[in-house]
Amino acid sequence: MSKRLANIAWETFSALPLTEKTSFLMQSDGAPYHTLFAQQFDYALLDQLATLANEIRAIAKTRVGAEFLSQQVTHKRAMLYFSQPSSRTFLSFVSACQILGVQTGEVRDTAISSEFKGESREDSVRTFSSYFDLIIMRTPEKGLAEHMAWVLSNSDRPIPIINAGSGQDQHPTQALLDIYTLLRSFERGGGLRDKTVVFCGDLLRGRTVRSLSYLLTNYPNVRQLFVAPEPLQVGTDVLAILEQKGVPFARTDDFHAAIREADAVYMTRIQDEWDNAKGESAAIDTHRFKFGLDELALLPPRAIIMHPLPRRDEIVTAVDGDPRAMYWRQMRNGMWIRTALIAMTFGCEKRIHDYFRHNN
Repeated sequence: MSKRLANIAWETFSALPLTEKTSFLMQSDGAPYHTLFAQQFDYALLDQLATLANEIRAIAKTRVGAEFLSQQVTHKRAMLYFSQPSSRTFLSFVSACQILGVQTGEVRDTAISSEFKGESREDSVRTFSSYFDLIIMRTPEKGLAEHMAWVLSNSDRPIPIINAGSGQDQHPTQALLDIYTLLRSFERGGGLRDKTVVFCGDLLRGRTVRSLSYLLTNYPNVRQLFVAPEPLQVGTDVLAILEQKGVPFARTDDFHAAIREADAVYMTRIQDEWDNAKGESAAIDTHRFKFGLDELALLPPRAIIMHPLPRRDEIVTAVDGDPRAMYWRQMRNGMWIRTALIAMTFGCEKRIHDYFRHNN
């Protein structure tokens, strides 16, 4: 477990720069204990996770292999605490737990929990830790997963937390599945080195963009282009990290020019659930930032189209049949990479590696 997090005051830990927090969240073998930030994952760890995910999906293709996987952590239980609406992320984590034999419980509506009676979220999470061995959290409240990781590490029953999306801040496991999708898409094309990734849509409020942009900095010479109307352009916090790491990037509103240069186009929807005033997002002209058949004709033959989903009208359904449209495979990849993350969190990756070597 993350013993070091139990030896630091919350006020001290919360005030640390994000890059200094990550060492408090890892196990002694370098695997994540709490998974809270994209910044926890360097090139080596991403490679380990992707390799483990590939082995798991290969093992799962046979009945005997699937039965082997389902016996790995049958003694563990996971609570899915989703106080923010979700379907893909929730079902992806449920499926990942089932693959490894982890039993699950869930709270998806705080109106049917004791929070309705006035219980604090802190007390709710402490309650969950009495019954479960892992908490997977999705919340609209920025920083809640981080705070609860510290609380549980300083409790009499410390258990790990996986951040499944926190406010407008981070969505680290979405970024993991995005990287995994990119790696699989370009494994015959030189990997992620020297690629251009175009982000388009609501880049200011999209936590998936923030997390993926950081993970891409682990790969050599990956250029990042941010395409959006000015009110939705990527935040200066993201750009500051890219500048610090010497990553080539540009901001633009010329979507068609960016598509011609792209190896991957990462589309996002308008995040109007974060509007400060009703109709705020609707007042922004976004018609030039949608992907249709005209845009498809501009896309290089070996490039791919991604989307974290759900989508609205930012990608027309006529694009779905093109082999470059990767978002449905991207979604399935989420199940495999989250299975690998849970396996690593519970320390059963060596058994999986050994089984794969002996049976493949």
